[in-house]
Amino acid sequence: MSTLWARIEPLLARVQKPARYIGCEDGAVTPEADLFGRPDVAEWLLAYPDTYEIGLPNQGLQILFEILNERPDAVAERTYAPWSDMNDEMRAAGVPLFSVDTHRDAAEFDILAFNLSSELVYTNVLNMIDLAGTPVRSADRGDDDLLVIVGGHAAFNPEPLADFIDAAVLGEGEEVVSDITEAVRRWKLGGRTDRGAFLRTLARIPGVYVPSMYEVAYDGEHIASIEPRFPDVPPTVDKRTVADLGEWPYPKSPIVPLTEVVHDRLSVEVFRGCTRGCRFCQAGMITRPVRERPAEQVRTMIRDGLRSTGYDEISLTSLSTADFSDIEPVVRGVLADAQEIPGSCDTLTINLPSLRVDAFTVGLAGEVNNGRRSGLTFAPEAGSWRLRKVINKLILEEDLYGAVESAFSQGWTRMKLYFLTGLPTETDEDTLGIIELAKNCVAIGKRHTPRASVTISLGGFVPKPHTPFQWFGQNTEDELRRKINLVRDSARKAKGVNVKWHNADASVAEGLATRGDRRVGPVIERVWRRGGLFQEWGEHFDLSLWTSAMEAEGLSMDWFVFRHREEGEILPWAHLTAGLHPDFLWGDWLDALAESGVEDCRWTPCYDCGVCTGYGIEHVVASPIAPAGGSQGTGQDLERGGEVPVALMPTRREPVLSGDGAPT
Repeated sequence: MSTLWARIEPLLARVQKPARYIGCEDGAVTPEADLFGRPDVAEWLLAYPDTYEIGLPNQGLQILFEILNERPDAVAERTYAPWSDMNDEMRAAGVPLFSVDTHRDAAEFDILAFNLSSELVYTNVLNMIDLAGTPVRSADRGDDDLLVIVGGHAAFNPEPLADFIDAAVLGEGEEVVSDITEAVRRWKLGGRTDRGAFLRTLARIPGVYVPSMYEVAYDGEHIASIEPRFPDVPPTVDKRTVADLGEWPYPKSPIVPLTEVVHDRLSVEVFRGCTRGCRFCQAGMITRPVRERPAEQVRTMIRDGLRSTGYDEISLTSLSTADFSDIEPVVRGVLADAQEIPGSCDTLTINLPSLRVDAFTVGLAGEVNNGRRSGLTFAPEAGSWRLRKVINKLILEEDLYGAVESAFSQGWTRMKLYFLTGLPTETDEDTLGIIELAKNCVAIGKRHTPRASVTISLGGFVPKPHTPFQWFGQNTEDELRRKINLVRDSARKAKGVNVKWHNADASVAEGLATRGDRRVGPVIERVWRRGGLFQEWGEHFDLSLWTSAMEAEGLSMDWFVFRHREEGEILPWAHLTAGLHPDFLWGDWLDALAESGVEDCRWTPCYDCGVCTGYGIEHVVASPIAPAGGSQGTGQDLERGGEVPVALMPTRREPVLSGDGAPT
C-alpha cells in the first residue's frame, strides 16, 4: 500500500483548515494493508462532494463505510472535496485526490462513489473526478480507470451527469453496495476487461442505473423517447428499499472529527420515510414507506454512541422526528440512560430536527427541556391555510400556535420558522401571511419571556422530480426577489421578527440541475471549467457562469426552469422510479390546484400511491394512532384550519369582570 502523505503534508501549512485533510478520527476504521491491491477485494473510495466539515457528519456515507469494511471482500475509505485553497495547491504540486484514512491515491481504488445530497455540488463532482486522474467523461474511460457511481437523493434524476458517471444507485444503499461489490470482484477476478460488458452487468442489478445503456432521442426541445440499448437492460429502473431498518443498526462506531464540523453531535436515525405527503418534498416522496427503528434499539445505539464518542449532544434524526411512535417515553428513557454515563447526565442536549408542529406537545417540550435547551425549528412552509392545503402541509393555525406555546412555556426564548416562497398558486396575501404568523408567535412568546424572538428562514421553491410539483414552472429570480422583499419590508415593522433568506439566483441554477436532461451536462462542464466550484456556497456562486454556459450551448433557461410541463410530456427521469405511479402524482398535482389535502396513510387506509403495493413492503409503525391524537388530516377538522385561536389576556389597565359584572 502506497501513501501520498509525504507529498500532502507540505501543502497543509499553506491552506486555511489543514485538519480537513489529515483523518485520524476516533471511530474511523483503517482497512488492513494486505487487503489492498487484491483481485478478490473491491476497493471503494466513498466521496462527499463538499468540504470535510459538511460531509463528515453525513450518515449515509458513515453507514456504507462501516458496512463495506465489515465485509472480508471489500475495503472502503473516505474523501471530501478539497476547498479552493487546497485544490489550487494540489494542482500546482501535482497531488491527486486522496483518501483521508490512509492518504492513498484515488486512482488506486476500483470505485469512486459520490453521495449527492444536493444538485449544486455537480461541478465539485467533475472536479473530484478530474483530480482523481480519471477522464471526466465516462465515454473516455478504459478498463483500468475508476468506476464513478453516484447515489443519494439528487441521484433520482442523474441525467445532467449522464456524460460523467458510470452508474447511479436509486434508493437506499445498505444492500445494493454488496451486490455491486460482488460484481466488481467477479470483474477483477476475470481480468478486468471489456468495461462496456461490465457496465451492462451492472445495469442488471436492481436499483442500479447505467446511463450509457440507454438511448435518449429528442423531438425539437422535447424528449421523444428513452429506450434501453440492449434487450437484457431493464426499461425502467426501480429504487432499492430496506424493508426493516431494525436489521441495520448503523453506524455502530460513529466517527468523531478532530476539527469543528456542522452537526457535531451523535446522530441516530429513528425512522426512515415519510407519508405526510407534502407535495413539494422530494425526500418524503422518494423514501416511502415509513419504517421505524425499534425504540429499544434507538436507546441502545444512543447509549453505545455516547460511551464511544464522548458527545454530550444527540440528534434523533428522521424526516419528522416527533411522529416517531412513543417519542416522549424514548426521550425520557434516553435522559435516564444518560445518568449512567459519566459526564452526560447534567449536560446532555437532545435535538429533535424536522419537528412537525402538529406533533409537538407540551409533554414533549417538557421532556426535551430536562436536558440543556437549544433552539427549535418549525416548518409551516406557507403563510396561509389556503396555500398549506395546496402544498398538503396540513398544519392548522392552532397547531402552530399550540406548539409555539408549548416551547415558550418550557423555557425556550427563540425559534426559527422555515417557509418557502414561489410555491404554486402563491399570492402576495399568502406571502405576507408569513409575517403575520411570525408576529403572532412572538406575541405568544412574550407572555412567557421578554426575550422571545422568531427568525424567519425563507427559501425559494425549486420543483423536484418524483413529486406532484414536478410539472410546475419555477418562479424567476426576479419574482423570487420581489416576494422576499415583501417579507423583508413587512418584517421591519414587526418587533422580535428577523428574516434570513436564500439566494434567489442560486435557486435558478438549482432548478436547472434538478430537472435538466442530458443536454445540461455540457453546461455543468462549462461552469466547472470556468472555475465554478462550491456553487452551493454563497461566496462562490455566480449565476452568470450558468447563464453564459446555457447561451454557449444554445439552451433556454426558460425551457428548462421556468415553464410548466404537460401531463403527456416525457420527463428526463421517466425511466427511473421511486415506486410512485405517474397517475398518482398527476392526480395529486390536480388536487393541489383544487386546494385539496391528502391524509397521511400511516394511520388511514392506503390510497395506492404505488410504493407498498408495487414493492410488496409495508409501513413499520408501532403506534396505531397519529401523534397527539391527530396530524396531517387524520383526527383533525380541516374545515377550520385557518381559524386563529384567540386568548384575551388581562392587562393592568383593564380589570377582569366576574360573572355579576363586579371587578375582581
